[in-house]
Amino acid sequence: MFQCQKLKRALLEFNPLRWLIISFFFFPAASSAVHHADVESQAREYPQVQWQVRSATELGVDEKAVQKLFDLSFDDSATQAVVLIKDGFLIAERYANGFEKSSYGTSWSMAKSIYAALVGIAIDRGEITSLDDKVAMYLDYFNDERAEISIRDILNMSSGLEMPDHEHENMFFSSDHLAYARAVGVEKPADQKFEYNNVNSMLLADILEKASGEKADVLLKQRILDKIGMTDVTLWRDAAGNPLTYCCVDTTARQFSRFGLLFARDGKWNQEQIISRDFINQTFTRAWTGLESSTINQQRGYSLHWWNSRYDDRAVIFNASGKFGQYIFVDRDNDLVFTRITKYHSTGGTVQQWGPLRYINWLGSVDFRRRLAELLDRIGLIKIRGNVTTPVTFDDGVSNEFFSNYSAIMDALVEISEK
Repeated sequence: MFQCQKLKRALLEFNPLRWLIISFFFFPAASSAVHHADVESQAREYPQVQWQVRSATELGVDEKAVQKLFDLSFDDSATQAVVLIKDGFLIAERYANGFEKSSYGTSWSMAKSIYAALVGIAIDRGEITSLDDKVAMYLDYFNDERAEISIRDILNMSSGLEMPDHEHENMFFSSDHLAYARAVGVEKPADQKFEYNNVNSMLLADILEKASGEKADVLLKQRILDKIGMTDVTLWRDAAGNPLTYCCVDTTARQFSRFGLLFARDGKWNQEQIISRDFINQTFTRAWTGLESSTINQQRGYSLHWWNSRYDDRAVIFNASGKFGQYIFVDRDNDLVFTRITKYHSTGGTVQQWGPLRYINWLGSVDFRRRLAELLDRIGLIKIRGNVTTPVTFDDGVSNEFFSNYSAIMDALVEISEK
């Protein structure tokens, strides 16, 4: 009681020196919390126009562990670039011969993770009420057998929409990707089975535009990319003017790493909460586990358009993933981002135009068409870089060893943060 009265008198008869002494003895926890916040704020490095560079040893990382990770990645001749970000600093990068830090790669399906972030922002803004909203609330043509499909089902790849063997990769060769997606019907009840369906992701273009009144690529630039300095970017549209929200963002490995850092930092960039922490937490909580892969020698998980590649006592690592071996790995607990892209030869442009290739786009499998186009380009019958504008990956950018080394690469990435 005596101490409380003494404190009350000190508050009433304020004296700066006396208050400093009293606050030290009576409020040590508060003082400590303020100090911790200051230290945390100082430790949160974000790139400005360029990444700040630090050596591995400066950040307490074993350089041999970094070397091991990079060597495993470059066992695959398809690797164009790898970039490692720790605590907001660029601590290592490596490029294949003929490529450097300004060389573009293409995202393929990493774009799914990038565009899905806009759903979280739309919820924050009240344009979308909830992940559990029925898609029919935004797309009137879902008022049929698709009426029970929710936005969460779309993002978790459990919509139950028709799923052919080609996983709707044929959509990529159409002139109007959104018209293709709108026409896909139901095959099974929603929220019962994981099926990696490109149509789910393409429908985000329609959902986001109906909810916000803006095209998804415009939203992406305004609401995310410009804010994180990811400005050297190509956002592809189809010939009908639809943003390709299931694939096709072109930029550098360094720039892709900015998006990874945004998720590593719980959706915050400098002092702005760009995406709510709640949405990031839901993204990094596995909706599906034990998923088999035809290319990678381990099971994975999935949630809200992100894959989970490691979830154990050593580390929790999620990743954006794209065809042929594009990756942004994020370890939130250790503030770590690792980006790997494969060799890419841009055709230029931002709008997909097939040119003379439209005459073979109905032939055989997707892989057959890709190889045939490369052959026709090689022998000079067509010029892909000239007659065609589209993202394209040739044989030199198709991964092999990276997939077979995948578990070892994950182990090496975990070792980066272990001391």
